[in-house]
Formats: sequence, structure tokens, C-alpha cells
Amino acid sequence: MLENSQSETFLIFSLAITIYINENDLHNDNIYFKDIFMNQAQHNAIVAFIWKIADEVLRDVYNRGKYRDVILPMTVIRRLDVLLEPTKADVLKLKEHLDQAGIAHQEAALCKAAKQAFYNTSPFTLRDLKARAKQQQLKSDFEAYLDGFSPNVQEIIENFKVRNQIQTLAKADALGQLIEKFTDNSINLAPIPIIDGEGREIHPALDNHSMGTIFEELIRRFNEENNDEAGEHFTPRDVINLMADLVLLPIKDKIKSGTYLVYDGACGTGGMLTVAEDRLKEIARAQGKDVAIHLYGQEISPETYAITKSDLLIKGEGEEAENFKYGSTLSADGFPTQTFDFMLSNPPYGKDWKTDLERMGGKKELQDYRFVVQHGGDPDYKMITRSSDGQMLFLVNMLSKMKQDSELGSRIAHVHNGSALFTGDAGQGESNIRRWILENDWLEAIVQLPDNIFYNTGITTYIWILSNRKENRRKGKVQLIDASNWYTPLRKNLGKRNRELTEEHIHKICNVFLNFKETEESKIFPNEAFGYWKVTVERPLRIAGADTERVYKSKEIKELKTDNEIDESGVPIINNISKGDSIACPLYGKFERVIGGKRRIVNYEPNTDLRDTEQIPLLEDGGIEAFFLREVLPYAPDAWIDETKTQIGYEISFTKHFYKPTPMRTIREIVSDIEKLEQESDGLLKSILSEIVND
Repeated sequence: MLENSQSETFLIFSLAITIYINENDLHNDNIYFKDIFMNQAQHNAIVAFIWKIADEVLRDVYNRGKYRDVILPMTVIRRLDVLLEPTKADVLKLKEHLDQAGIAHQEAALCKAAKQAFYNTSPFTLRDLKARAKQQQLKSDFEAYLDGFSPNVQEIIENFKVRNQIQTLAKADALGQLIEKFTDNSINLAPIPIIDGEGREIHPALDNHSMGTIFEELIRRFNEENNDEAGEHFTPRDVINLMADLVLLPIKDKIKSGTYLVYDGACGTGGMLTVAEDRLKEIARAQGKDVAIHLYGQEISPETYAITKSDLLIKGEGEEAENFKYGSTLSADGFPTQTFDFMLSNPPYGKDWKTDLERMGGKKELQDYRFVVQHGGDPDYKMITRSSDGQMLFLVNMLSKMKQDSELGSRIAHVHNGSALFTGDAGQGESNIRRWILENDWLEAIVQLPDNIFYNTGITTYIWILSNRKENRRKGKVQLIDASNWYTPLRKNLGKRNRELTEEHIHKICNVFLNFKETEESKIFPNEAFGYWKVTVERPLRIAGADTERVYKSKEIKELKTDNEIDESGVPIINNISKGDSIACPLYGKFERVIGGKRRIVNYEPNTDLRDTEQIPLLEDGGIEAFFLREVLPYAPDAWIDETKTQIGYEISFTKHFYKPTPMRTIREIVSDIEKLEQESDGLLKSILSEIVND
């Protein structure tokens, strides 16, 4: 926030420029600059005024971290209040007629009378309440005022927990002050200008877009003030800009006039959606296309959900606000049958989802079509992660909402931490998700971001870019981009965040992505490069003093029907390996042995103490058998693979592909360091001995 002197200087400067513009009668091509400059000055003045209210009214009532609990909802309420003022009398008159006529469903008619997507049927406006002298009467009237709002605003008030604050404010004699400040003529939150007695404009009108921008600026400032919790619902704008570009730039030439749907299953305050919306509109304009964009989101935090709905209402997008749902995306999907063109999200990672899992029937009973699918010949392919971390399930949810019948299909940008790349063994939920994604060829690229780029965590994060309409050159391939060293340090830390991406960095990352070429920071691999077979290697059971029949009793024993060479240890020489029941095949645990005087094919009882596993790359030349013959049999001639336990897994290692070994120091450098240490220690020893002698 600007200091007072800085704010005053800025406003004086902006006024001087305005006077200069007016006096010099600028041409029409400069009017756009004038409007932008004035809007920015107005914007800054309003934000500074509202920010100042918190310090002046709430300082001795709330801890600084709680200011947002009052200021954000009051900003929303005041904006809605000024929007409803011109039609207040019409709404009250209609309400009286509807009640007299006994009409129950009044919402549509009242919204029409209010000329908004909401209304208020209380007899008060905030300016009426300003005149209340007694705190108790003010408290009662303010509660009645809140009760008069339409159901969609009631939902916002409830999730903001506004009524919880009334008693605290009234008791501290701060409620009247708060209302007085928000209705002060020093600022104008109305869409019509404030005019003085002589017809001169004191304050310009504030349109919906500008009001939304001011509200988002207040949200950003409060999030940065409360940086310990900011990452729960606030993604830095530079990261969002990068995500939007990674999703939209590859198909910018394919954007057509029409309607596009954008979705975020962990939408927080909705910033990711609005940035994507603005970017898509910008791209469409550049292509000469006319697009309609509808935003959809779901959020589990009551306050952040209220902020999102509020932001849309005060921007005049009341109908759009109905596309946002409150509740858990995992256990209560708000859009079970909807598909979307573009999806962006930064879900919570490392967050327990055990409660959701229980609501869905538990791990064994869960049958949600999003997380249990048919894949790889398995009709019950489960993608259920550990209950301690549900981040990848948000991605699976998005993938279940991809459009299948449009030219562009769907494009997704999703933020994850490193565990999404490698956590989970073959056959487990996380690995199954990676396998499902890669074997369906949906993953285009993963971008590693710099550390300390988010507010509440310094760990390394990654943006996954996915599409079900890959361009031909990307089919069957995945691009890994290491952008970990592309950043600018912040002058002041914001929680854990001390780095940011500039426009140049975003442009550079996008160029690397769009160019799709191998460089030091860009590696391209076939999908199979990340897959492996996890095989179980068995060894025979060995029981001292046990008879042969006991050792083999539960396994298959067949007469030998072929003549194979037997080496001195009794193990068949492997010339023609086959899985035939009557052919000796060590790879699958079938060995030739003499039992009861007869040569037989034996399936050994496995020894669980000697059981081992191996990870064999899917791109292994010769596959499992070649690996087994080369890496296992020479060291364990009686080993075999239990093929019933073989599973396929996938993991992605940035470290392996971008590892840069530190050059070893030369002998000369090491000797030099030793000599320096010797000199330093010798001087220290002499100093110690000198002190002892002197004592």
C-alpha cells in the first residue's frame, strides 16, 4: 500500500496531467490514454480509501488479519446497495402488491423491478441506516436490511459470516462508523457520477468492470497481508497468466466465433477463471472473432466461495454467478454431466481427503465413474490416491469433463507439486492416473516452475498441460520444460514467495513450449519412456529335512515330454524358452528335476523370504525376458517371474532428465585447500600454546 505522502503525490500528479490534457485539447486518438489514466487514478484512490477504513475503524476491534472479514463483505454490500438505490421505490411497491396477491415465487419479478440479478426488499438503504444514532437500533435495522436481500445475496452473506460480525461491531460502537465511511461522498462506488450543486462532476461513475478490478485488488492485498494462508485460495497472477497462455496460445488460430466454457474445480476467488476469460477475449479480438465465454467453478471454502460470487455480482454478471457451486468437488461434483473447452486449476496438494472418501463409500466401495473406469483390459481400473493427498483426483475430475465432439476438444492447465510425478507404486492410484493419462496420450508437457513462487510454500511446483486433441507432432510424446531458473527476485518477500515471473519469462516459457524442440531446458520423450513393468521375482522354497513331495505338494508336477540338456546343477540349459506346460522354462518357474527316479517338470513353491521385485522399462530392448536373462538368471539360476503379479506403472523424473553433475575438483584445488587449512590450524595451535605458557 502506498504511504499517505506517496498517495497524495500520485493524485496531485494525476490531476496535473488531467488539467494538461484538458487544456491542450487532445485529439481523439489521445482520449483513450486519458480515460485509462483517469480510471487508474480513480481506482487507486478508491482502493486506498477503503484500505484506510480498516485502519481507522477496525484497528482496536479486530486483529489485522481479520480486517478482511469485515471489509470485503461491506465493499460488496455497498456496491449492491448503490446499484439498487435507483429502483428501490419500485421494488418496495411491487413487493407490496405481490404479497397482497399472495404470490409465493417473487424472485424473477423483483429482479426485473430492480433491473439487477438481485434485489433488497427491506425499507432501508445504507444511507438510511447512517442516521441511526443508537447502536442497538442500528444493529436491529442493519440485520433487517441484510434480511431483505434476495437468496443469491443471502448465500454470499451467509458464507461471509457477516451476521457473526454485527455483535462485535455494535458492541465496539464501530458499526455506525463503518456504514458512515462506506457511504461517504469522498468515494463513489455507484455506476453514475456524483455531481455537485453546480452540475460539476465530483467523482466519475464506476462501471462494473472497474468495480470488479477494485474488489480483486482488495482481495490481493488482503491475501498478501495474510500470506500464511494465501496459498489456500490465491494463485499469483504471473503463474495464472502463464497457465492461460499455455492453454490458449497453441490453438489461437483455431478460435472461432461462438461460445466457450471455462472451468476450475478448485476455483478459490475465481482469479484463474477471470484471467483466462480476459486472455481468450483478447485472442479472439486479435483474430477478428466474436466469442461468448461462460465461467464455471466449484469451491469448498465458504469465504472464498462468497468472494467469487460477489465478484461476479458486482461486475454485473449475476447469471454467471449461478455457474459457481459450493461444496467438495471430489465427493459432491457440481457439474456431473457438463463438459468444458478450457480448464485451469491449482488444487490443494498434501491435503487430506479422507472425509470425502468416506462420503463416497470408502476405498473398496467407491464406484464414482470419474475415478473408476475401464482401462488396459481392466473393467474396474481404480484411480484412487492415498487419503492423505487428493490433488491428482482434481485432475482426473477435469479429464472426465473433456469435450469429445468438438474440433478443439478440451485443453487443461493444472498445478501440482512434485509428488504427482512419482508418488505411488505400480498399480496404486497415483501411478494408475499417470498411466491412464499417458496411455490415452493426453499429456502435452510439464513445466517446472521456480521455487518460492507461491505464497504459502517454497517447494517446487509444476504446470501440467493436457489436451485430447494433440497436434500431430506431439502425438505419442511428452515435453518436459525446466523453467526453474527463469525468475526475478521480489524486492520484498510475500510469505514464502520471493520470486516472480516477468512478462519476458512468460513469453520465453511459452516460446519453448510452442517451438517443441530439444534444448537444454526442453526435453522430448515418447510416452512409454515413463512406463515400466514391475515384476515379482520368486525363488524356490528350501526346507531343511523336508521331503520332495512336501516342498512341491501345492504346485504342478508333470512328466517330462521333451529332451533338454541339463547342466551339472540340474537346471535346464535355456535354448528355446517356452511357456508350454511340458517344457522347462525357468522364466516362469518351470524346471526339470528328477523326482522319484523320473525326470519331471516342476513348479516350485516360492519362498516369500527370497521374493524380490524389479522395475523393467517398457522400452527395454527385448522386454521382460531379455532383462530377466541378462540381469537375474546369471545371479540366481533358480529364480523365476510370477507373471500373475506383473503390473505396469508410470513415473516422471525431472531430476533424472535435467540433472547437471557438479564437476569434480582438481587435485591441485584440493591440495591448495588442505594447505590453507593446515596453515590456519597451525596458527590456531600456536595461539593456544602461547596462552597456556603465559598463564
